[in-house]
Amino acid sequence: MNNPIDALLAEKGVLLADGATGTNLFAMGLEAGEAPELWNEAAPEKIAALHQGFVDAGADIILTNSFGGTRHRLKLHHAQDRVHELNKRAAEIARSVADKAGRRVIVAGSVGPTGELLVPLGALTYEEAVEAFAEQIEGLKAGGAEVAWIETMSAPDEIRAAAEAAIRVGLPYTYTGSFDTAGRTMMGLLPKDIHGVAEGLSAAPIGVGANCGVGAADILASLLDMTAAKPEATVIVKGNCGIPEFRGSEIHYSGTPELMSDYVRLAVDGGARIIGGCCGTSFAHLAAMRHALDAHTKASRPTLETIVEYIGPLRNKTAADGGEPRRERRRARA
Repeated sequence: MNNPIDALLAEKGVLLADGATGTNLFAMGLEAGEAPELWNEAAPEKIAALHQGFVDAGADIILTNSFGGTRHRLKLHHAQDRVHELNKRAAEIARSVADKAGRRVIVAGSVGPTGELLVPLGALTYEEAVEAFAEQIEGLKAGGAEVAWIETMSAPDEIRAAAEAAIRVGLPYTYTGSFDTAGRTMMGLLPKDIHGVAEGLSAAPIGVGANCGVGAADILASLLDMTAAKPEATVIVKGNCGIPEFRGSEIHYSGTPELMSDYVRLAVDGGARIIGGCCGTSFAHLAAMRHALDAHTKASRPTLETIVEYIGPLRNKTAADGGEPRRERRRARA
């Protein structure tokens, strides 16, 4: 299978992935409870504008609007019989934007969790999960996606099922976990163990890492664990833009462009090869991240104390973990 990520990494060293899908689509008018994937047909111009905004901000990788594109997620919106067409359209929209960028931009097919628990905790069998992911990834491939981008995962067996599906369909794949529960995924996976999840499959991932979670500081802490465990791996971090905060009934993210610039520099120093933003990351944030990445020369590996100093307190660490917050010491990093 072709590996577009390694080819672009060889040229650029570190790649910038895009920012948030959901929070930016909400700003464009998506209603709470509405499936973003349905906008691939109902409002394709808005999805194209999302991708264009990130390409203009400097993204090397854009993710298709297909996070909830399995039949199990789409059935909540009575669209389980439209898996192939909605995912194909998602990839086609992203492909059309990437192809006119004037530079190499990789289209990665976003594959999120099914929302179901696998046997023995739930009713979904491993084989059924593979079939569901393969159905989605077939559509993404047909629309021009180059990579299956498996993301925001909690259960190792669900990651493995999605990876097996990507191999079956013939796409290279990456996967990322969300370490949002006391430094682990909700199903107990530790960052240092992310590398072994697909061990033994006929094709290895072309990148692994973390996305979403509880904030930029915590994902950087996870990064240190992942790169320490396997320094030679292509590690991905795609962290939320600061911390989510409720303002009335709406969620806002605390991260400024300056904070996300510090996050990029620390991520590079911590060994990340692909860096992006998740929830709350706007075009302006990503443009600042692009500038920070281009201007930065890799420096010494950060400590947890350094991360707290520049980004803010760790929400998933205790004093025993070495992550006691040092609030109000945050400052811009050169």
